[in-house]
Amino acid sequence: AVDLITQGKVKAPKGKATDEKHQHNRCLGAYVLDRDNAKVNVFHAKFVILANGGASKVYLYTTNPDTATGDGIAMAWRAGCRVANMEFNQFHPTCLYHPEAKSFLITEALRGEGAKLLLPDGNAFMHKFDKRAELAPRDVVAHAIDHEMKRLGSEHILLDISHKSSKFIRTHFPTVYNRCLEFGYDITKQAIPAVPAAHYTCGGVMTDLNGCTDLPGLYAIGEVAFTGLHGANRMASNSLLECLVFAESASEHINSHHDEYLFNAKIPDWDESRVTDSDEEVVVTHNWHELRQFMWDYVGIVRTNKRMQRASSRVNLLLHEIDEYYGNFKISNDLLELRNLAVAASLIINSALQRKESRGLHYTLDFPESNDTQAPQNTILTPPRHQLESVDFASLS
Repeated sequence: AVDLITQGKVKAPKGKATDEKHQHNRCLGAYVLDRDNAKVNVFHAKFVILANGGASKVYLYTTNPDTATGDGIAMAWRAGCRVANMEFNQFHPTCLYHPEAKSFLITEALRGEGAKLLLPDGNAFMHKFDKRAELAPRDVVAHAIDHEMKRLGSEHILLDISHKSSKFIRTHFPTVYNRCLEFGYDITKQAIPAVPAAHYTCGGVMTDLNGCTDLPGLYAIGEVAFTGLHGANRMASNSLLECLVFAESASEHINSHHDEYLFNAKIPDWDESRVTDSDEEVVVTHNWHELRQFMWDYVGIVRTNKRMQRASSRVNLLLHEIDEYYGNFKISNDLLELRNLAVAASLIINSALQRKESRGLHYTLDFPESNDTQAPQNTILTPPRHQLESVDFASLS
């Protein structure tokens, strides 16, 4: 998907402008890139559902697939939808550290069965952070690992279950055993390098209990959405519950309103008449790596205002560079993902800077305590220059 098509971007057919039903902005469909033929097609739709997943690829290390680049969140933001709680990014404590492993998650069940977290020199450290040591909650473990990596300047820590019998390990963890073996690590005999990794985006596009966003005709389901189900942290199975419940409620809402929408606007074709093929793909590659590196360093597990302000300055420059590139060259899959990733990064940074406390997945050294003098507040960002429809989100507060 390139971008959503909204009624505000096209002209109403003759005689429809005064129709009360069609005076407000609405989602009409989407521009979609056919990657095989390098052509952008127009998809007209009465209703559009975003189910693009989260934005964890914004970080250097992630358990998510390569497609988790915040596309739905970025497209909805550009179309005028509010987003909420983007500062709450869940990090899984242990992802295999290997240049080719990318997103292989090492299950927390290993620690549940006695695996130890070790510094590169082989010394244990979790007991210094929590009396439960390796059995502490995942955000506590992730904080501890991040602290030790930054303190030592290390790129990873070690996860060791080799003190258990070989039969026990291969019987209880066959997937982890076989996958690690592919990368040259025998977990029955040696510790494996591990690093925390971005795992789940708790915030997203604001919806009501039917999955409706601020833009009529546009729905958001799953990790792309902020439904209110996840607070400042996330219990693992809640994401499955959210997908199932809101998919059903959205489908029921669409079916009950399907015959109300008759407006058939003329949507212009994608215009490439003033762009050229790029001979500088290195720009996309460089900005991609730079973005993920400074997000990891400055807006990761442990944050400070100074680090986040540095990230804010750099992401604003990147957004300008990407917009200029986007306006002059033919689009590609990599460019689209970079563009959306930069928008998602900006939303995460701005949300994190607004929260003057540590709560759940947002931990800042400048405000290490939770503000318990008032009820917890959502961080809501509103796109500039947009007149939004009035949508009742009272049930989410």
